[in-house]
Amino acid sequence: MKKLLTLLILQSSLFILQSQACTNLIVGKEAADGKAVYVTYSADNYGTYGSMYFHRGGKHDKGEKRKIFDGDTNRPWGEIPQVEETYHVIGQMNEFQVAVCETTFGGREELCDTTGILDYTSLMQIALERAKTAREAIKVMTDLVAEYGYNSEGESFSICDKNEAWIMEMIGKGPGNRGANWVAVRIPDDCICAHANQSRITRFNLKDKKNVIYSKDIIKFAREKGYFTGKKDADFSFRDAFAPSDFSATRYCEARVWSLFNRFYSGMAEYTDYAFGLVPVTDPNARHTEMPLYVKPDNPVQLTDVIAAMRDHYEGTPIDFRDQPGAGPYQMPYLPTPLSWELDGKKYFNERPVSTQQASFCVVCQMRAKLPDAIGGIVWFTNDDPNMAPFTPVYCGSSEVPTCYRRVPGKQDELHYSTKSAFWLQNTVANCVYPYYSKMFPDLQQVRDSLEAATINEKKMIEDIARGAKLSHPDKYTKILTDYSKQQADRMMKRWQQLFEFLQVKHIDMAVRPQDEKGRFKKNPYGFSAPVTRPGYPEAYRRRIVNETGDRYLIKE
Repeated sequence: MKKLLTLLILQSSLFILQSQACTNLIVGKEAADGKAVYVTYSADNYGTYGSMYFHRGGKHDKGEKRKIFDGDTNRPWGEIPQVEETYHVIGQMNEFQVAVCETTFGGREELCDTTGILDYTSLMQIALERAKTAREAIKVMTDLVAEYGYNSEGESFSICDKNEAWIMEMIGKGPGNRGANWVAVRIPDDCICAHANQSRITRFNLKDKKNVIYSKDIIKFAREKGYFTGKKDADFSFRDAFAPSDFSATRYCEARVWSLFNRFYSGMAEYTDYAFGLVPVTDPNARHTEMPLYVKPDNPVQLTDVIAAMRDHYEGTPIDFRDQPGAGPYQMPYLPTPLSWELDGKKYFNERPVSTQQASFCVVCQMRAKLPDAIGGIVWFTNDDPNMAPFTPVYCGSSEVPTCYRRVPGKQDELHYSTKSAFWLQNTVANCVYPYYSKMFPDLQQVRDSLEAATINEKKMIEDIARGAKLSHPDKYTKILTDYSKQQADRMMKRWQQLFEFLQVKHIDMAVRPQDEKGRFKKNPYGFSAPVTRPGYPEAYRRRIVNETGDRYLIKE
């Protein structure tokens, strides 16, 4: 620990905060139980209202335009010609089981094309509206920025379909310079990949046209700018050229990737020094300890494993911080933003795990080639911090978004509380649990897990019914999936409201109302509540108080 603290002080000048902070996990179909492709997306954007994107596909008139609005600010950027036909999109997936997610790595600021009209969110949405496969989505995105310019920072995109999983990294070429520098690498079917606000593609095979695609002038551009000076093109590294690592890139970002990989692959010990920021990025040994782009999991990955991974707080790892002062007496695995802070002229940092309180929403996209597209593709959705709320399924064959996952300007958005909003209800419950985490979270966890387990158990039955309905009643096919998706969201909302009320009654005034073996609140012989228990601080925190204050609070007989 002393070694780490010394290194932090030496590298304090390297702290760079990301404007966006998201996490993606990708699972290839041969790495997953049931041969599903998975991609996750925790959209962590400090106060932004989380809702599901929806686009109703169909034919479009000649000359029709597609307006472009910034996904983070709603600023209008312009418009582009609409294509003849677009596809149905719900959340991060379209009707052909194509899913696109992202994390922002920033990179070299001078390469943002401020004159371009396409931001990263619009690029993702348009790709889903126009592509039937992951490879098509890559082409749509790269063709668009070549023509209209890319005005966002550097991005890592997860681009997947029911058969293939890709990671593509992209950064602009500077103001007024159309196009972008980009490379896309296919993740082997038996592997998993992850990215979390730091560029992860380093050196790549320039000759593997089947599994690697890149902008034709990427190395030439990097040489002209002085970002790459190597003698051999084969030594070119996208990350080193366009988003050089620093301490924040490793400890804030690569540490999350390390923790995700560590859940599935037993060989991560050799990468701890790099991921935890213990190897200075200027150290020539850093390259030898940096993590691979993907790893092969020890066992088949299941849906429940993927969901659990998005709730990771470094539990059981060397940087588990639940016993640190910042976690408070109730071992809250959440620390306040910003990520860095100052005291007496020195800079310090807070850990940044996968699961975080500033999540706007989180999705687990599940894509299955063995099923019809409308049934095979599921967007498992939750608002707020994924650890503090249950995921519910929304099928890509659904014809509308559940009410609780919509944004209704002026009524149900980031500035207007609504009892019909999952974002607001889930934040309400989470905010009352956070300060008393170890005391209250077990109650939340039991309800969360029981809801998800029930949904997963019911899923096959609904899918079988929908498949049968398509044969004789095509219209019922979509209706069954839509109704089921809405019912699951409605059930979650009802149960979460009940949970909120239960938590208020049970954990009143820092005390706890006792319950019987059936979970009912106990009463005295006269019908009133039985006396509450007053647990006070946990033992570990009582010891800390005594160690820090000595006899100050000692009761002297």
